[in-house]
Amino acid sequence: MNKEIKPISPPVYAPAEDSFLLSQVIEDYLESKNKEELEKLTFLDMGTGSGIQSETASQFIPKDNIYAVDINEAAVKLVKSKGFKATRSDLFSDIKLRAMKFDIIAFNPPYLPEDEEGFDNLPDTTGGEKGDEVALVFLQVSKNYLTQNGVIFLLVSSLTPTEKLKAEIQQQGKKLEVVASKKLFFETLEVWKID
Repeated sequence: MNKEIKPISPPVYAPAEDSFLLSQVIEDYLESKNKEELEKLTFLDMGTGSGIQSETASQFIPKDNIYAVDINEAAVKLVKSKGFKATRSDLFSDIKLRAMKFDIIAFNPPYLPEDEEGFDNLPDTTGGEKGDEVALVFLQVSKNYLTQNGVIFLLVSSLTPTEKLKAEIQQQGKKLEVVASKKLFFETLEVWKID
């Protein structure tokens, strides 16, 4: 007999190929650090969803140094129930974030273009009219929340235009490196390391 899996209500973005790819990059990056470095690192899980990136980081970084943010109150409650500091915020809009700086910021942004038919235009999957708008605002603002040697891990999709994102990174004088990619039948996912 098959058990029916009931979705969390209201829904929280469930980990999929994009989340797992970003999680693996974070794990690989943190594995390269020594114990003393890891004890001091601060980590921001932007758009936390289920909390998979926070959980990955917590294998290496003290939980007190991990902060999770999501626009979805249900996601914030879920991640708090896992013992993480979390707050509801539209990107960096929450006042608590304004005085904070992070060594690592991970973001799997909503990146799908708006559906002209109006189906699936949800804030956890749709990144604006073209799909790049949320990621672009994030890049424009996130520089204010990075430590001097801080790094961003940003997931992007071939379904999203990336010209403006790359231009913003270049304008800030930062380096962009594609550190992971995965080809799916309908898109190619990449994780960008920005520092």
